[in-house]
Amino acid sequence: MTRIEFHFNAPERLQYACRYLRKAYANDCRVGVVGSEAVLRQLDAALWRLSEVDFLPHCTANDGPELQAASAIHLSTDAGHFSGLPMLVNLGDEVPVGFDRFERLIEIVPTDDHGKMTARQRWRHYAAQGFELTQHDLSKVSGS
Repeated sequence: MTRIEFHFNAPERLQYACRYLRKAYANDCRVGVVGSEAVLRQLDAALWRLSEVDFLPHCTANDGPELQAASAIHLSTDAGHFSGLPMLVNLGDEVPVGFDRFERLIEIVPTDDHGKMTARQRWRHYAAQGFELTQHDLSKVSGS
């Protein structure tokens, strides 16, 4: 069964996502990231600017198969594009279709009211389906 983690109170959602993806990459984990086109464009740019010494190989669903095979991080508006990846990070407002095909689902929740409201809806959906949910309050963690 998919392990679902909510990382909430992320004041800088994209910066936190970049740091989380850097950790996943350092642990040799391949990750799919789902969200709106606008958010994924911002994330793509942020991944390139993350640091001068880190390179996080990433691609989009529009990139060729060779680039997708070489990339540890995949970005798409549709989680159905992620074949064989163990982890999914959701930066969208909706429950990702097919999330239960992944070993882990990470929900990164911003501090704004809209983000909190949509996260609560997703929490209720997962709980109603019988998934065990874990929460990480980022406001209580230094260096998040």
